[in-house]
Amino acid sequence: MEWIKNNTIFNFVKYNRYSFFFSLLLILASLGLIFGKGFSYGVDFAGGTLVQIKYNSPAPLSQIRSLLEGDSNFRGSQVNEFGSKEEILIKIPYSPSLTATKLNDEIKNLLQTSGEFEIRRVDLVGPKVGAELKEKGITALILALIAILIYVSYRYEWKFALAAVIALFHDVLISSACVILFHIDLNLEVIAALLTIIGYSINDTIIIFDRIREQIIAGKARSLDEVINEALSSTLSRTSLTSLTVLFVVLTLYIFGGEIIVGFSLPMLVGVIVGTYSSMFLAPRLIELLGFNLASYRQKLLDKQKKEKERERMREMYQNGQV
Repeated sequence: MEWIKNNTIFNFVKYNRYSFFFSLLLILASLGLIFGKGFSYGVDFAGGTLVQIKYNSPAPLSQIRSLLEGDSNFRGSQVNEFGSKEEILIKIPYSPSLTATKLNDEIKNLLQTSGEFEIRRVDLVGPKVGAELKEKGITALILALIAILIYVSYRYEWKFALAAVIALFHDVLISSACVILFHIDLNLEVIAALLTIIGYSINDTIIIFDRIREQIIAGKARSLDEVINEALSSTLSRTSLTSLTVLFVVLTLYIFGGEIIVGFSLPMLVGVIVGTYSSMFLAPRLIELLGFNLASYRQKLLDKQKKEKERERMREMYQNGQV
């Protein structure tokens, strides 16, 4: 399906000049949130216990907090609404004396005066396991970026690769900052969302880079600005339709999925928007800023094509018994 004609050329480069400074502001704001306010680590990373409770009537949060503070095993616990006024989530600091079986009984006895309720979920993670999960999650993000850097360098050249990785870092950074902004705990769901964003965003970027390479080989455009404008215009229909489709799905997850998957759906929602923007406006601009030389790269591609045709000719001659 195509709702934008391929022969329509838009002047994207004109706006790319402003997008760099806009992205720089977003990056600085994101870094300010990350280093200023910092992440609130979930039970997956910090260790401790997560208890989900559903009351038959609106939960008395102040009474629950008071009852928990009165017991040394539960002192310092965080109590928040979880999707509705009847449902709450209690985040309890790690204590070696608490086990899942013992915790159920202690919670029931401690909160029995607060009303009728049922314990729907208990997640208990030790601090050592939490630290390992955090380390592995961060390692997965770093390895994904390194693998993409190597792949794009091999397929194109290092300037394309560096532009793609900077754009991905931009997407992950802004999505991570939104986790802090919306008071979401950093856990495995968030890491899964960030890895998904990396895959989605690099796919968009690679398609645009492929079209840029095709335009360079064709040799019709006289400047890099023309190449970028033609490449982005020809992929605009595909990019917009794909992004809108994914956006509607993620938006549905965010609205109707509830609090239980908000750690995945919210970063994904932000990441789809930011990833599409960076693929179209940031990555091509970075190629220009890195000093990409259109003439030398075109010659490099033509030489490569010539060598491939020569190898193919020699292979045909060998198969026909001429060599």
